[in-house]
Amino acid sequence: MSEPLRIVMADDNYLVREGTRRLLEDSGEVRVEAAVGSAPELIDAVDRIRPQAVLTDIRMPLRADAAGDERSMEGIDAARTIKASHPDVGLVILSQYAEESYAFELFRDGTAGLAYLLKDRIGELSPLLDALTEVSRGGSVVDPQVVEALVGRRARLRTSPLTGLTARELDVLREMAQGRGNAGIAAALHVSESSVEKYVNAIFTKLGLSSEQLVHRRVTAVLTFLRDAGLRE
Repeated sequence: MSEPLRIVMADDNYLVREGTRRLLEDSGEVRVEAAVGSAPELIDAVDRIRPQAVLTDIRMPLRADAAGDERSMEGIDAARTIKASHPDVGLVILSQYAEESYAFELFRDGTAGLAYLLKDRIGELSPLLDALTEVSRGGSVVDPQVVEALVGRRARLRTSPLTGLTARELDVLREMAQGRGNAGIAAALHVSESSVEKYVNAIFTKLGLSSEQLVHRRVTAVLTFLRDAGLRE
C-alpha cells in the first residue's frame, strides 16, 4: 500500500476546512499536514512542510500584517507565490463559480501541476483525490464547466470590438473607464487634448458608435470595455 499523499489545505471557513480535512483523511489516501485559514498562513505552511500538494479556496480573507495594515492576497496570488518558490508542489484551486478570468490568470504561465475545480466537487471525493494526485505528479485538471467558460472567453476574444483598437486607443478607453474627460486623459497619458480627441473619435468609429448617439457614446464605449476587459491580456 502506497504512502498517503501529504497535503496542506486552506479555507477561511472553519467548518468547510475541518469537514474537508476529515473527508480527505478518512479516505486513507491523504494526510493533511496543516489546515489554515488565510493565504499568508498557507504560504508559510508550504515553506515549512514542503507538501506534495496544496488544496486551497480561490478567495482568501483580508489579513493584518505585523504593522497592523490590512492586505489582501487571494488564492491565485498564493498559488503563484507557491509555484515560484516550490515548482514541484501541486496545487488544486477550488472556486464557487466557473470564473474564466480566474482560470485564465491561474494558467497564465502554464498548466503543469495545477487544477481548477468547482467547490461542489468537495462532496465528490474521487475527483478531488484524483486531482490532488494528478497535480502532485505535475499534471493538470480543469473542471468541465471551467473549460466551457474558457472556450466562451476565446469566442468573445474573436468577436470583441476591442480587438480592433490600437494599444494607445485602449489606453484612452481605459482612462475613460476611470471617469476622466479628455483633459484628464491627456494629463494621465502625457499627450495633447487634440490627440485624445482623435483617439476618442477613432474609438467611437471602431466600436460602431455613430454621431447620433453623441450623449451615450462614452457610456457605451466604457460598458464595452468593462464587459470585455482583459481579453487582450
